[in-house]
Amino acid sequence: MAELVVSVHMHTTYSDGTGSHRDIAAAALKANLDAVIVTDHNVLVTGPEGFYKEGKKRLLMLIGEEIHDQARQPQKSHLLVFNAKRELAGFAPDPQTLIDAVNRQGGLSFIAHLFDPECPPIKEVDISWEDWQAQGYTGIELWNSLSELKIQGKSMLHILFYVFFPHFLNHQPPAQHLTKWDELLNSGKKVVALGGADAHALNVHAGPIHRQVYPYEFHFRGITNHLITPSALTGAIEHDRKMIYDAFAAGHCFVAYDLPGSTNGFNFTAQGREATAGMGDEISANSGITLNVKLPLATECRLLKDGKTLHVWKNRETCSHITHEPGVYRVEVYRQYLGKLRGWVFSNPIYVR
Repeated sequence: MAELVVSVHMHTTYSDGTGSHRDIAAAALKANLDAVIVTDHNVLVTGPEGFYKEGKKRLLMLIGEEIHDQARQPQKSHLLVFNAKRELAGFAPDPQTLIDAVNRQGGLSFIAHLFDPECPPIKEVDISWEDWQAQGYTGIELWNSLSELKIQGKSMLHILFYVFFPHFLNHQPPAQHLTKWDELLNSGKKVVALGGADAHALNVHAGPIHRQVYPYEFHFRGITNHLITPSALTGAIEHDRKMIYDAFAAGHCFVAYDLPGSTNGFNFTAQGREATAGMGDEISANSGITLNVKLPLATECRLLKDGKTLHVWKNRETCSHITHEPGVYRVEVYRQYLGKLRGWVFSNPIYVR
């Protein structure tokens, strides 16, 4: 098995980003990513997809899309679409029709901006997802790096602080997001969680001040997705593309905040008498199972069952829990960084049936 670090949800000059695909590739290579998925608004730009190299480093760039109804005011209900074989923005006016179209193409869809409030200091409107009656999507964007600026930016003073000291911005996925995810999981759905950079490399001009806010490389060193895959990238694009999308579809991944320190090596598994399960998998509770957590370093780890905290371990690198109880089990890991206990790892669930 291998572990791939992948950043998703970013924009180029084809929509509202300021950099090119090559700019993104260069930044991602510097950040030591294995792959990126570029998702410009309502346009599928397929030409740049492929491998990019710098020295011995290699990056796979995949192209998706962030689709929303541009005629809707405000423009709510954004959907991240991966691995669709054609442009689907024409289906945007009805989210269910769009999700159905993605599924017909064999693609993946993730609800973006779950609860994304207005931010009066910078005149940003609420773009939260509203169409919760929709069915059939792959998962949700549990943690959006740029959206956290709107959540934390309660005044212009707060905004300016996070602009000039960006390392202080990200805290953890919003409580509403975690609650909604648990609600969906408890309804019997399999819902994959991912983390989004929402990278634009925005250029801000205020009088004599000119500054690029949150460059691509900054985002790529922060909120990422670590995929557990059968192998490392092979260099064969069709094989590697399928391997990445299969891992996302199955939930064989965890959401990571790598800025405080690399999360490489985290793992969450379940061991039964006759089977072993990883993140995203199902396993029978018959005869009991042992849930095992491996951390890259000793810190705070929380095991949750059906959205409720079952166990908290502190200053531990390995944690285990034996259970006979069916449920949806997931792990949250927290680490001290810049004077605050911040979210570090959020696993996808193991479904004990």
